[in-house]
Amino acid sequence: MDDDEAITRSLDGDLNAYEALVARYSALAHRTAYLLGAGDEAEDVVQEAFVKAFRHLPGFRRESPFRPWLLRIVANETHNLTRSRGRRAELALRLGAAADERAPDDPEGAAVATDRRARLLAAVRTLPERERQAVVCRYFLQLTEAETAQVLDCPVGTVKSSTHRGLARLREEVGNELA
Repeated sequence: MDDDEAITRSLDGDLNAYEALVARYSALAHRTAYLLGAGDEAEDVVQEAFVKAFRHLPGFRRESPFRPWLLRIVANETHNLTRSRGRRAELALRLGAAADERAPDDPEGAAVATDRRARLLAAVRTLPERERQAVVCRYFLQLTEAETAQVLDCPVGTVKSSTHRGLARLREEVGNELA
């Protein structure tokens, strides 16, 4: 069942159809909340986002894709969480294990990869919020510029410039390993 059919059936009262959407996007929603600053509270953020998405499903514009719409709700819920904490949330990124092609029995290679990853994550954490969000959406969540703009509720041009500035800062901080 594709998203359109699941949405139509959900609007007709079929909870199993909405469960299909939850199952399809749950991991991505968790990753989004976690990467945007929810940290250990990502589960709560995602649960609230899916509840809000369900309540607002009748207002969903059917000509638009569901994924960016849902991720916008997740981003808003994450923002609400971090704002209510009264402090800046610590960004904790989980990178895929496939980032480095070294042999698994190469301790030196593993140490170098771990060091690079730690330096990159530390540098990402220091980016200004708008740049951090753009870089996380584009490169860690692998969203398009248009999807990132929808998730962050800003123009595509802002996504492009924020991503460009964020990557420039990361290159300066971490070096040309990112180039």
